[in-house]
Amino acid sequence: MRRRAVLVVALALLAIPEITVAQPANAPLPPLPAGAGKVDADAPQDLATTASGLQYRVLRRGAGGAPKATNTVKVHYHGWLDDGKVFDSSYERREPIEFPLNGVIPGWTEGMQLVQPGGMIELSIPGKLGYGPRGIPGTIPPNATLHFLVELLEVR
Repeated sequence: MRRRAVLVVALALLAIPEITVAQPANAPLPPLPAGAGKVDADAPQDLATTASGLQYRVLRRGAGGAPKATNTVKVHYHGWLDDGKVFDSSYERREPIEFPLNGVIPGWTEGMQLVQPGGMIELSIPGKLGYGPRGIPGTIPPNATLHFLVELLEVR
């Protein structure tokens, strides 16, 4: 009987729809972590939304061509949940990271193609473009909206 109850609860959890909290118009700029560069004085107050549901705003314009999904990027980033809890930050580790854009969550792959090298972008990634219903146990809840501040340092 116990196994059946666990299975029923697990199946019920799979049926819960994704819950996301949309950023309000004129959302305040996110707090900048120590070591982050400056935001453009004319950075937008509103987040734009793509067809996939990704929300973003370019906080500092870069120069040159934006990366493609097949590129490797070097970035500094700061990630937090809706409640403000930081779940990962290269700034806190004081070391940028490199990774292929086609090897990360879909929200990162899409979002990083919207900024040029030297630029900074804020991303609000709905659960379906993040870690989905599985989340990352102990770190990221199922279907969590992920928030990131990202500086694109280099594209290869």
